[in-house]
Amino acid sequence: MLDDGMKTQLKTYMENLRTPIELVAYTSGSAKSDEMVELLKDIVETSSMVSMNIVSDSDREWLPSFDIVRQSDPDTRVTFGGIPLGHEFTSLVLGLLHVGGHPPKIDDEVKEQIKALEFDDVQEFTTFFSLSCHNCPDVVQALNMSAVLNPKIRHTSIDGAIFKEEMERREVMAVPTVLLNGQPFGSGRMDLNELLAKIDTGASKRDAEKIGKKDAFDVLIVGGGPAGASSAIYAARKGIKTGVISERFGGQVMDTMGIENFISVPYTEGPKLGAALEQHVKDNDVDVMNLQKAAKLVPASKPGGLIEVELENGASVKSRTIILSTGARWRKMNIPGENEYANKGVAYCPHCDGPLFKGKRVAVIGGGNSGVEAAIDLAGIVAEVTLIEFMPEMRADAVLQNKLRSLPNVKVLLNTQTTEVVGDGAKVTGLVCKDRTTEEESTIDLEGIFVQIGLVPNTEWLKDTITLSPRGEIEVNARGETSLPGVFAAGDCTTVPYKQIVIAMGEGSKAALSAFDHLIRTSVPEEELVPA
Repeated sequence: MLDDGMKTQLKTYMENLRTPIELVAYTSGSAKSDEMVELLKDIVETSSMVSMNIVSDSDREWLPSFDIVRQSDPDTRVTFGGIPLGHEFTSLVLGLLHVGGHPPKIDDEVKEQIKALEFDDVQEFTTFFSLSCHNCPDVVQALNMSAVLNPKIRHTSIDGAIFKEEMERREVMAVPTVLLNGQPFGSGRMDLNELLAKIDTGASKRDAEKIGKKDAFDVLIVGGGPAGASSAIYAARKGIKTGVISERFGGQVMDTMGIENFISVPYTEGPKLGAALEQHVKDNDVDVMNLQKAAKLVPASKPGGLIEVELENGASVKSRTIILSTGARWRKMNIPGENEYANKGVAYCPHCDGPLFKGKRVAVIGGGNSGVEAAIDLAGIVAEVTLIEFMPEMRADAVLQNKLRSLPNVKVLLNTQTTEVVGDGAKVTGLVCKDRTTEEESTIDLEGIFVQIGLVPNTEWLKDTITLSPRGEIEVNARGETSLPGVFAAGDCTTVPYKQIVIAMGEGSKAALSAFDHLIRTSVPEEELVPA
């Protein structure tokens, strides 16, 4: 199952085990059961601290599956249904290490928060994943760590490709999808802090109290994507007090699979880049307030005074200058049925959810680079792809269009408007479209719709406060200044053209330098000076 290179690498990792573990395999005599057992035998060979027990003809719900069990404390365990290779191989390795006593690499404060969670009964989490999903490992690993640290949490990770019928029965049509005690809990990418925020209902109140006690910053950045991270690093290196409010550190980068145009780095992946950005920011002594959503911007009451950002949890943060780098999100079609069938056939990530539509008919909405790349990728998985473009011509690069048109199972509809998503109440069954030339409507029978039609700036909360363009972008000048003194902006939320990671980083550094220049040229009202 594992090649020699992977075995050697795994053997090195397994030297970190501190206590014996047992792999309990539940099999059904199927070919997949045999593959799973072969994988587990390879693991056993890497360390004398690992043993295996095979249970045949089990009445367990998930077959094949296996538990990783701490021998000295059988309640400490995690469960995998299927064969966790691909993107989930790291989850498997970490599961082995953490159950085996190697401490998770998370902040001590977070560890204590997990340990302190109290429940009347054991909480059973189930995560459905895809081996090709780059967002799934974060969820799987976060819940596995929680199960290891808190005896009242159990976690089972399920490979949707092996248990496809079970996923369909439970109407799971997107990954990662998490159930809690059999009921929907969450879907899409979530890191440990986001999951804890959902599990620990008192966390938001505690965060608000903690944030509300902070002194004013010199520079406060709202947004933790490439522009926000760049701003924070440049500001902190000037020796001024810098803070970051971020709804999700890394921003949209975390949903990006392959990045091949980041200068000097031939290839990287979004989650890897996002983690590097966060670490670089923290290395510069920046106060990062993650999982916090800004709700209102309150201008300074007088020139040079403090500007305030109110958060959704009720807290507020003050600063002498503000840098807005709230980024953008995927644009929706905004047609009837889209919201109703989100994650029930309507999807926004072809890398994550594409494998769930193997052998089925899907549509891709959008003829830009993202849409055409999605259609090309999906064509290798699904039975048929219909790409729908609103304009008379696609906007994607010529090389991508040529590749798309060479594929036998791809159909392209130009000058076509989508008008309604239709379904049977549980899942998508079709898409209603209108030919913009003839005004004729037709229904395409399909099972999946992947929306790839660009971005919407996250600026709704700024309306009536600063000047926005008709598209909702923050209007900035060459220095990153907005219409409010002391407030700057950078990245995809601004009017700067070309929404690219490298451009956002450059604009973020420019905004920080402009904010610093503003600070050294602006006097502070005496009543707002912080005592030494």
